[in-house]
Amino acid sequence: MPNIKSAKKRVLVTIKKNEENRALRSRMNTAIKKFNAAIETNRIEDAEKLLPETMSIIDKTVSKGVIHKNNAANKKSALAKKLSDVKSGKIEIKIKKDNKTIAAEKARAAQAAREAIREENAKKAAERKAAKLEAEKAKLEAEGKSKKTAKKDADKKSEKKPVKKAAAKKEEEATEKKPAAKKKAAKTEEAAAEEKKD
Repeated sequence: MPNIKSAKKRVLVTIKKNEENRALRSRMNTAIKKFNAAIETNRIEDAEKLLPETMSIIDKTVSKGVIHKNNAANKKSALAKKLSDVKSGKIEIKIKKDNKTIAAEKARAAQAAREAIREENAKKAAERKAAKLEAEKAKLEAEGKSKKTAKKDADKKSEKKPVKKAAAKKEEEATEKKPAAKKKAAKTEEAAAEEKKD
């Protein structure tokens, strides 16, 4: 740190001037970046509007002594040439994408992929449901046929059952007759025994 008063003041003034110069240089670089961004994104009308503003900012930077006048002339001529080449078609612009645009495109692509997967899943679910319904229909038809065959079988059995019932009735009648016959036989025996007594 300097001891002399004027040297101390010189340090402070230099710090202040450095900050001012840095601000002017930053302003100039920002203007040039805006102009280049307009050209890279193929916004030629915006670039035409920005060119005079950018050149005036470069001139102000020269007048403050931040950059040399030849450096400023090189920058201005480069900007003007770039614009004229783009207009004439000497330079074809490949639009550069910034990180935000790339991220947005990725997000859209991911969303589209998710929707496609959802649609596929919905189609598969619908197919499974249709197959399940068809299987149930087939099962019901099979059950219906089996019921019909069961009815036919039952009808056939019922036709045979009356024969069985008739045979069963005859047997019942025969069993019923047997006790009646036994009673008759018993009565006849009693009658015969009474006749002998008489």
